[in-house]
Amino acid sequence: MSEKIIVSSCLAGFCCRYDGDHKERLDIVKMVQEGLAIPVCPEQLGGLPTPREPAEVQGDKVITKSGADVSAEYERGANEALKMAQIIGAKKAILKSKSPMCGCDLIYDGSYSGQIKSGDGVFTKLLKLNSIEVESID
Repeated sequence: MSEKIIVSSCLAGFCCRYDGDHKERLDIVKMVQEGLAIPVCPEQLGGLPTPREPAEVQGDKVITKSGADVSAEYERGANEALKMAQIIGAKKAILKSKSPMCGCDLIYDGSYSGQIKSGDGVFTKLLKLNSIEVESID
């Protein structure tokens, strides 16, 4: 049996992004269809609605555009998604780039201006701490 991979649900075509849309990639959809990948949306697992207000990492918190602190929801969702990765024995995740949850190496800078900075999203940090490789794609 081949090893399973965790993928961002939005990349698999699920309308779970903050704006209620998706970022479907046919290669990711194919992986899910073939049973090679499991889609997960940590933001939804954390209890956030879809659609939802955009949020960005500011320091050690995740703050919505209007100033609400959603750090607890992000932490809860990241922990639940990590459990899923561990249950299926995932050693790799393919996640949506620049996201405050799933971004890897580069995330939006917290100014809501479209600028990016070095850093990882909440889920990506947790995966890396648990020795799960993360690949970031648009």
